[in-house]
Amino acid sequence: MPTKAGTADRPSRQAWLMLAGAFAAFTVGASLMHSYTVFLLAFVADFGWSRAESSLAYSVGQLVGGASSPLVGGLVDRVGARRCVLLGGCLLTLGLLGSAFASELWQVVFLYGVVMTIGANCLGLLVFVPLVSRIFHRRRGMAVSVLQSANAFGRALSAPTSQMLISGLGWRGAYLATAAAMAVLVLPLAAIFRRSPEIPGAADGAATAAPRNWTLAEAIRTRAFWLLFLVYMCTSIGSFLVSLHQIAFAVDIGFDPLYAASVLGMGAFLAFPGVILTGTLSDHIGREASALLTYGISILGVVCALLITSPDQHLLLWLHGCGFGLTWGARGPAITAKTADLFPGPRLGTILGVITIGSGLGAAIGSWAAGWIFDVTASYRIAFLLSIAAYATGSVAFWALRRPMR
Repeated sequence: MPTKAGTADRPSRQAWLMLAGAFAAFTVGASLMHSYTVFLLAFVADFGWSRAESSLAYSVGQLVGGASSPLVGGLVDRVGARRCVLLGGCLLTLGLLGSAFASELWQVVFLYGVVMTIGANCLGLLVFVPLVSRIFHRRRGMAVSVLQSANAFGRALSAPTSQMLISGLGWRGAYLATAAAMAVLVLPLAAIFRRSPEIPGAADGAATAAPRNWTLAEAIRTRAFWLLFLVYMCTSIGSFLVSLHQIAFAVDIGFDPLYAASVLGMGAFLAFPGVILTGTLSDHIGREASALLTYGISILGVVCALLITSPDQHLLLWLHGCGFGLTWGARGPAITAKTADLFPGPRLGTILGVITIGSGLGAAIGSWAAGWIFDVTASYRIAFLLSIAAYATGSVAFWALRRPMR
């Protein structure tokens, strides 16, 4: 029979509902943002833009995502998740609607890179991690991994779904259809967060040692803060040197576009269980060991892409898609949970928002650099080699966090 303390430690039904709602909202935002990888080829074909030009909106989006992270993190600390979800849903709807009528590069850059990016940030980790970290205190790694798996789930859905919409409706019609869907979903998603769930252990007044409530000024003076910043940046560089251009790379080799989107989408779908498994594993074997495992698998996935030279190498494409996809975002729960472990308190959203600037900066560098490298060399080989180097650097920095913070 469970003890009173053990019962209090269990998340309530409302806490699980909150986690499910956060998962749904994050899935919607992530799928809309990741779909740009498919729209990129449509822009190249329709407007005649270079790969670097077509990647510009995505790169700006990553920069804006990082730069707006402290704002969104501070906002959720002040107004709560419900209002952030409402704001994010409205911005995404406006951005999608405007994109359907875009005719110039600067319009796509502004609508996707600024409007939709800030909207997606309001439906992402910065809004929901502080919430689930509080209500799943003893199962933080598991809860954050379930939440972060929404990013992988949305990414897996985005490529084949967007490709089918573009094939059937054209890219403008696809944007209109997704704008209508987003407008319908805004209010139901926000309604889930009308009330805050009871925090386990708080109701019975159990005598426990109160954790230190970190402020941003205190956190920023620690070695751990800057190591986490480096981890976020290097991981994003490694991921986005590959992810944005995966379909374009496969099509250039000679694979059918829909087949390539399906293979890579199926591979990305594996990130859904992969993120949950590694995040939950981090509760048992440690955040660092769990993250290092995923870094290694990602590197193997990129190596498989380097070995592809012709469209008859289906096995290598599947191995690349599955290896890279399985661990897409899989480091996230360990890194994010480690941030919550190190800097708990009511300002976690703000602290996480500032650290996440590193993620946005790295994603912007990686996504644009891959396009620029292709324009200069007519190949993604150098970009993929740099991806491996960035992953290796990130793994070393994260391993250094295993030492207790003074």
